[in-house]
Amino acid sequence: MKKAYFAILSLLIAYSSQAQFESNKQMFLAPDIKEVISSHKTVAIIPLKASIYYKKMPKGMDAEMVKNEEKKMGDDMQSGMYTFLLRKLDKYSVGFQEPDRTNILLSKVNFSEKKNELLPEELCKILNVDAVIIANYSWSKTGSEAGAIAKAVIFGGIGGGVASGTLTMQIYEAKEGKLLWRFTKEMNEGAFSSANELMERMMRKVSRNFPYEKD
Repeated sequence: MKKAYFAILSLLIAYSSQAQFESNKQMFLAPDIKEVISSHKTVAIIPLKASIYYKKMPKGMDAEMVKNEEKKMGDDMQSGMYTFLLRKLDKYSVGFQEPDRTNILLSKVNFSEKKNELLPEELCKILNVDAVIIANYSWSKTGSEAGAIAKAVIFGGIGGGVASGTLTMQIYEAKEGKLLWRFTKEMNEGAFSSANELMERMMRKVSRNFPYEKD
């Protein structure tokens, strides 16, 4: 009886901690955002800048491998964001440029080497869009997958978080590169999360505050 009580108590604490962590969000809206975006037709999603941090570097992994993982995660999350927005296109007042087109156009200006030198308005001009979404994702490993899997078994499929992530999305307009909207959200990541699954969860939170949603 006591074991069952403590198991239920632990589960409730885990839920409470995760809910509290995932409620952390910050948002900024430019005062004239509605007026500015009323003329927007097309928005491009820049490949996400992903940062991966390990408390302890996994065996067999080095800095170059982490860099490659960051690149892959950023590309996968760009694709995941586009897929989410495309599915709900009828709810938005703009269209979104296909990532393949975005990335090809960016490759022509050597974006991978110059990403820190190009201003938002320059990116809009290169891509011929009205605004760009520039997002960063910071991922930090906080626990072991073995421990999360064990919790999933004990609690009937509910695993603990093995990592924490912070997504920051920003929308800049084309004329002056003005910041129109900024949204920051923190979330836990489970043992079985992929970049696309994580972006799906993130975007469900973001979509409630997305400025291009129709009234």
